[in-house]
Amino acid sequence: MIQQIKKYYNLEEFLSSSLQSHQALHIDLINRNINDECSLSLGSGLAKCINLSNLKLQLHYNLIGDEGALGLGFGLAKCTNLSNLKLLLRENEIGDEGTSGLGSALEKCINLSNLKINLCINQIGDEGASGLGSGLANCINLSNLTLYLSHNQIGDEGASGLGSGLAKCINLSNLRIILHHNQIGDEGASGLGSGLANCINLSNLTLLLGKNQIGDEGASGLGTALANCINLSILKLILDKNPIGDKGTLGLGSALANCINLSNLTLVLFRNQIGDEGASGLGSALANCINLSILILGLNQNQIGDKGTSCLGSSLANCINLSNLTLFLSENQIGDEIASSLGPVLANCINLSNLTLDLSQNQIGDEGASGLGTALANCINLSNLALCLYGNQIGEEGASNLGSAIKNWINLSNLTLDLNDNPLNKSQALKVNLKCLKSKRLVVFSEQFNY
Repeated sequence: MIQQIKKYYNLEEFLSSSLQSHQALHIDLINRNINDECSLSLGSGLAKCINLSNLKLQLHYNLIGDEGALGLGFGLAKCTNLSNLKLLLRENEIGDEGTSGLGSALEKCINLSNLKINLCINQIGDEGASGLGSGLANCINLSNLTLYLSHNQIGDEGASGLGSGLAKCINLSNLRIILHHNQIGDEGASGLGSGLANCINLSNLTLLLGKNQIGDEGASGLGTALANCINLSILKLILDKNPIGDKGTLGLGSALANCINLSNLTLVLFRNQIGDEGASGLGSALANCINLSILILGLNQNQIGDKGTSCLGSSLANCINLSNLTLFLSENQIGDEIASSLGPVLANCINLSNLTLDLSQNQIGDEGASGLGTALANCINLSNLALCLYGNQIGEEGASNLGSAIKNWINLSNLTLDLNDNPLNKSQALKVNLKCLKSKRLVVFSEQFNY
């Protein structure tokens, strides 16, 4: 039987309703100047909803502090039949005490199977993150968990404490943790990973740890831990804007090589300190992930040159089941040689139908553009292509040859081509357009030129 969801957009209206009759409830009080006093009242009302199994509580952009969060926790602790809970408290004034109190309340909700908590942009530090983790440790029936904790002040101790708590959630199959813009370093990343290593039933994991202070040791430790999650099929790991170098990338890659069941991988490492050695090692590791069908790899704004890119590409040639590939390699040190050699490598990915290749702001000239175009023609199953060559050194010859090659891509139906900020004038750009439009199966063509 489908439960009827009761929706309330006014606190007083909810408090005056038949509280004990609610089974599925949606309370939306976003940006309503809800303060601690209001939260205490809301918590008291929720405490009487003893038959509640499904609750969505939207309290973004309010004035709730620790006292108000404790009041909410008091109410939630009484809702012991909850199986689905969304607790959305983005941009309030909740600190460690309130977050720990929410964690203590959740440990009473032993029937929770689906939980989403959003505490982004509050005032949470190590104590609060650890307290939340301790509470979650008792939610042993959780199968789906999403935690938004970005833009707080969580450091190593908090990340490790959170990991320790999650280690007890052995039935988790889907987990998303958003921790970007905090103060997590190597110890915290390794500690978080150590906890997740116990979640052996995880099949779908998203970790957003961008803009922290994670270096080589933390990246390697995190990878080593993830290698124990042998049932992972979908992994999204975002580590942008950290001081990770070649050593950390190699360690992370070595661990991923053990995740042989991965079919969908997103790995974002842009704006780190990765060079040729790191890119090569990462590629060698990914070559073991033979079941990959979808790969998004973000390595832009590093120090990767021709050697690293070539080794990376050669390794990807072993991922013969790839159907969707996205490579972000902008703002590195890639020249003509690798641009030409990358194409033949990709041609070995015989099942590739969707390709996004971002080589913008490198040092690619006419030779590289010509070679890339000719080689990609061998990707005979390619139907959707986004090719970004913005900010290189491609002139009339390279652009013309690229256009001539494109018209021979027999199965291409959707093309996005960006040649902005190259030494091309309007007449030359129009000639490229005309050649592309001669592609027999092309249905959608989007070109980006600034004349």
